[in-house]
Amino acid sequence: MTPAVSHSSVKVERWRWLLYVGLAFVGALLTFVGARAQQQASDAANFRKLTDAYCAAWSSGNPDNAAKFYAKDADAVFYDVAPFSYRSWKEYRTGVQKEFFDNATTATLSAGKDLKVTRRGVIVLTTVPMHLSMKAKDGKTTDADLRYTGVWERRGANWLLVHEHISAPMQ
Repeated sequence: MTPAVSHSSVKVERWRWLLYVGLAFVGALLTFVGARAQQQASDAANFRKLTDAYCAAWSSGNPDNAAKFYAKDADAVFYDVAPFSYRSWKEYRTGVQKEFFDNATTATLSAGKDLKVTRRGVIVLTTVPMHLSMKAKDGKTTDADLRYTGVWERRGANWLLVHEHISAPMQ
């Protein structure tokens, strides 16, 4: 003969089961939040290194050193301070050489500390203030504070710029 199960013990078991499910849900949520925070910290560190390497490549005065950061898609659009835009890395490389490096003896590009990294899967948006210092062959110097936005896409093992926008505030 089986003992009769009381109505109150069924309620206790049901609440106990709900408590276990609730605790499992909270544990999973905390794990997800922790992993997300760890991913954001990792992305911030990785893109700080990437951004600093990008600035060093452009500061070399040779656009070929910066080529490794860019997607080579024929329809990629890059906005720069001069001229208005470039369509494709090939056009960008030629234009920057003509507009800047053919007339400069030195150029230094540096990223500010306020780098913001926003990741959505294989796409990352970076924004950061930058500073450009140039000395022209005629002796003139230029110092400009710039706004930088980069759209990076993960392609294989590399992050490549598929679009960027560089602008200077109107004076």
